[in-house]
Amino acid sequence: TNKVQHLPTMHLRLGMQGWHDAATGFLLFSLGTGRRIQYVISKGGSEALLQALTTTAQTEPLDHSILLPLLRLLARVGQRDRKFGLKVQKAEATDTILSLARRSLGHHLHLTHCLWVLQVCASNVTTGTTLGINGAMELLFKVITPYSKRHIRTVRAAIEALAALLKSSNRRAVSRGYLGGLLRLYQDWHRNDVSNNYVYIRRGLLLCLKHITNIQLGRETFLFSKGMEILFTSVQDCLSCKNLDPIINTVIQILRKCYPKEPLPVATVRSSYSFPLPGNAKAEPPCEGSEGDYESDGEEEAEKDLDSEEEESKEEDYDLETDVNKLRSKAVLDRPEEELGQYKAMCPELSHNFQSLEDRTESLLSAPSHSIPNATSVKHPNYRLRNQSVTEMGPDPGEKDFKVPRQSWTNKEIHRWDQTDEKRDIAETAQDAHSCEDPARNHVLIAGGSLDCSDIVTNLLEKHQGDIPFHSPHFYITRAKRVKSIPDYKDLAFPDFWGHQPPPYSKPMLERKYGVQRDKVLDDVRRLIQPDDVIGRTVFDLDDPGAPGCLTFFSKFESGNLRKAIQVREFEYDLIMNADVNSNQQHQWFYFEVRGMKLAVPYRFNIINCEKFNSQFNYGMQLVMYSVKEALQGRPRWLRAGHDICYYKNHYRCSATAGRGVKGNFYYTLTFSIKFPHKDDVCYLAYHYPYTYSTMMSHLDILERSRNPKKVYWRQQTLCQTLGGNLCPLLTITAMPESKKRDDLEQFCNRPYVFLVARVHPGESNASWVMKGTLEFLVSNDPIADLLRKCFIFKIVPMLNPDGVINGNHRCSLSGDDLNRQWLTPNSQLHPTIYHAKGLLYYLRSIGRAPLVFCDYHGHSQRKNVFLYGCSIKETLWQAGCMVDTAVITEDVGYRTLPKILDKVAPAFVMNSCSFLVEKSRESTARVVVWKEMGVLRSYTMESTYCGCSHGLYKGLQLGTQELEEMGSKFCLGLLILHLKSLPCSKKVMSQAALLLDLEEEITDRTQSCSNSSQEIDDEPPCVEEVDYNADSCSDGEEDFSELDQEIQEYLSWVEGKTEDDEVTMRDSYKCL
Repeated sequence: TNKVQHLPTMHLRLGMQGWHDAATGFLLFSLGTGRRIQYVISKGGSEALLQALTTTAQTEPLDHSILLPLLRLLARVGQRDRKFGLKVQKAEATDTILSLARRSLGHHLHLTHCLWVLQVCASNVTTGTTLGINGAMELLFKVITPYSKRHIRTVRAAIEALAALLKSSNRRAVSRGYLGGLLRLYQDWHRNDVSNNYVYIRRGLLLCLKHITNIQLGRETFLFSKGMEILFTSVQDCLSCKNLDPIINTVIQILRKCYPKEPLPVATVRSSYSFPLPGNAKAEPPCEGSEGDYESDGEEEAEKDLDSEEEESKEEDYDLETDVNKLRSKAVLDRPEEELGQYKAMCPELSHNFQSLEDRTESLLSAPSHSIPNATSVKHPNYRLRNQSVTEMGPDPGEKDFKVPRQSWTNKEIHRWDQTDEKRDIAETAQDAHSCEDPARNHVLIAGGSLDCSDIVTNLLEKHQGDIPFHSPHFYITRAKRVKSIPDYKDLAFPDFWGHQPPPYSKPMLERKYGVQRDKVLDDVRRLIQPDDVIGRTVFDLDDPGAPGCLTFFSKFESGNLRKAIQVREFEYDLIMNADVNSNQQHQWFYFEVRGMKLAVPYRFNIINCEKFNSQFNYGMQLVMYSVKEALQGRPRWLRAGHDICYYKNHYRCSATAGRGVKGNFYYTLTFSIKFPHKDDVCYLAYHYPYTYSTMMSHLDILERSRNPKKVYWRQQTLCQTLGGNLCPLLTITAMPESKKRDDLEQFCNRPYVFLVARVHPGESNASWVMKGTLEFLVSNDPIADLLRKCFIFKIVPMLNPDGVINGNHRCSLSGDDLNRQWLTPNSQLHPTIYHAKGLLYYLRSIGRAPLVFCDYHGHSQRKNVFLYGCSIKETLWQAGCMVDTAVITEDVGYRTLPKILDKVAPAFVMNSCSFLVEKSRESTARVVVWKEMGVLRSYTMESTYCGCSHGLYKGLQLGTQELEEMGSKFCLGLLILHLKSLPCSKKVMSQAALLLDLEEEITDRTQSCSNSSQEIDDEPPCVEEVDYNADSCSDGEEDFSELDQEIQEYLSWVEGKTEDDEVTMRDSYKCL
């Protein structure tokens, strides 16, 4: 190896035969591991080989016994040398390589070796451009022939070299008319290769087409040359053969990339709803550079369409905060100190004298002791909001007259259900479905309907069995009538009114059907190729109501989101979600009603304006469905539903002129198929289990009435009024003092605080289900809950973004802002809930009562399991590669205690999914601000998956509402154990805990690792089918140099004792593996 640099002069000292022996030995050496070849490169092997090639090429006549081993060496070494192209130019070897190739045109063995080196050189953009200018493309097209069984290796080498060259010379190829020639060559090889012996040649031609179509001119020429039709037709012959996947995948990439781009079929990409902001504030769409922020999910996701995990890791490390001064806790104040006094009234537990221990909690339906209204009372002159002035927490004199529920919920006269109904349903199921009934017959219009709603409500309430825990349709209606929405909702969704009862089983994650993505993409391409069967009729539109089709859609109810539905084929519909209010993006949450379906027919739905570059829908997640007929038959539940689910990039783009959208922004399609359980049913489909504002408010009503007032201290106040005029409740929950004795009253007042918030992002409904579990446990009669209440005072804001939830937003408030990016400097007018939640935290800190734990409940769409994000200076600096002086930087590691506890007690929680890094892009989130400004060591974001679990008891299962609620209650158990481990406890508390908990297992710190201590594997295992989200990606494996290595090795084995005419006998070596 040390003599590598002397190869160019070796033949002068050793003679030709000696040089040949040395080169052959070097070849054998280089055929070892890639590690050895990298060592050779590091010693100047590439430069030495290029110089030897130049020297050898100048000898006359050419000594191929030296030249061919040298070319093989260059191909093997050059493909692994990242600077090989630069070295080729420096050695001025491009002309030498081209000259050798031209001189070898009459000898295919020699030519193949030249083509291997040419392929490696062309992989470099600069070198490839030089080769293209010097006529390499024309040379290669002389070698590439129509279908023939002769000289297969040479043709293959030429095609692969051309594919590499076209990465940099695609414009030259288009301008010289080579694209049409490549299409004809591909057709010829495809048509004649009936035995699929030459898959690599066909795929090589497709790679040439793929690189040519990377430029706009290439795509236009491809379309003009009927390339879409040619490839679409040819790929149909390959779908039945799994061995042809390399061809199918490449064709799919080309078809997706060349599908003509077009804007969404809407008048503007901005939301159909807008809201006048107070003062001079204007809702501006996020700037073009904010993609990484606005696409993040939960509190912590950075969703960037990166080419590799390595690049993603670098991006994450770059985002880490490395300034120690910025990481340290600082007691700052973003408002005048005198303002904090108003929050004293939000802590009545600190001043209550408890002269009588009888319950004195304010009824939710009566005026609270204190509330902070929004800084600006906003009128809504452009909308039918009838409740312009509301007595806080009191009855609304202008309550809306809801049509609750709509007659179309049953499509028949409402009546009590009995066995006769069941028999009739069975009989209906057996009948053939009628084509399309007149929807007007069973549909009550939003305005001008003559239906007596009170009779329907009364009839339905009589049917309700009242067996759904913590749910009351009566309470729900009362609360829903007070909701203020931009569309002025007059209808309620049946599931929210009737209630949800979890099924008695957990559903496993959906197994991905092989080839489902490509089948869906080909169906999309078929619309372009065969447009005659495309209906293209708008059947639902928020902006312009259209004629209904066979299916009828509706979404103008609380939390509903569906902007437009277009019937594509008889049983296929394109759906468009509405953007967040005052925004042109944030498309993820959907919730809508569909009715008029046929029985046992798979309906395909395509949601075509998703924004995230990946989704758990590709990894086993299903949407949820609620059937009205099932509910009326005693099975009122949301169920995971849908098959043939996949998520991929589509051909729709957002133009800069369409509602001030971000130019060039891609959209993605979520496609799924559903067979509805009944004919002419009314079903609801949603991204995740819905949990509306009215559901939350009525739930609080029920909790207040169900608690034991002698044990549970409950105060419900109003934190503030939202921009939309809705109330944001604040809860205080703890245990009543055991007596009026001084010691008991002091213990009551001195309990540490726990501050919990949820649902700052409206589309993260799973956060509300977790919060529901927390609240129900806290007011329950469970002895552990009773002990927990004696240990803490809980301050809870169960819904930080009521307006967003009500109006069907995914991420933002009515101001168009992500409220979880406003904690650093919240605006009292635009972000009142954040402003006053932070103000209350400031007040608690000012009186020396900063919370022991702060937790913000979220949902996560990109990962499985439930986990916490926390904050750590040292872990952040270590991850960023900074030197940490432990003598200067000290840190309490108590932030890890709670997640370790949860890992033991909560089946859905996984410690190894947790992170304690502080990113620059998260400095304005609740978790980071409360940690830094309030000095709360245990400041967390709790992320709950929309999908399921990859570890533990629920491994392989999708999480339902029951498991989410369980997580909320287990979080409470974790807080109790944290208290016992971290804070001084009285003997009485410890004795009670000893009776309730296994102290050895739950309380005592253990040295061994936790139950899930093994390093967490990749969050997503590879799919059965390669998932290609990006039509322009390079995931075709063409940079896998093992193919070229294998080709060279096979050639060496074949050439011994073989003649060129024997090549045809080796064709089996080129079948697709």
